[in-house]
Amino acid sequence: MTENTPLPPLPDHLSIDPSSPHHVAAVFERDIGIRFNGKDRSDVEEYCISEGWIKVPAGRTLDRKGKPLLIKLKGKVEVFYQD
Repeated sequence: MTENTPLPPLPDHLSIDPSSPHHVAAVFERDIGIRFNGKDRSDVEEYCISEGWIKVPAGRTLDRKGKPLLIKLKGKVEVFYQD
C-alpha cells in the first residue's frame, strides 16, 4: 500500500474469521494493534470497542468444527494501525 492511499477506518466490531459477518478484508491489508486494559495483545480473534470486550482463544481447545474455543474478556479496548 502506498503512503497516499487513505487507510480504511477501523470498525467498532471486527473479527479475523473470514466467515464472520464482522470480517472486513480491507482492514487486514495493514497490521492492526489492539490494546486491552493498557496492555498490547496479539492473540485477539474478535473485538468490539463500544461494548468493551475482546475474544481470545482458550488454550488449545477446539470446537467440533476445528476452530479454537474463545473466551470473552471485558475491559477497555483500543485499536490502531501499526506503523
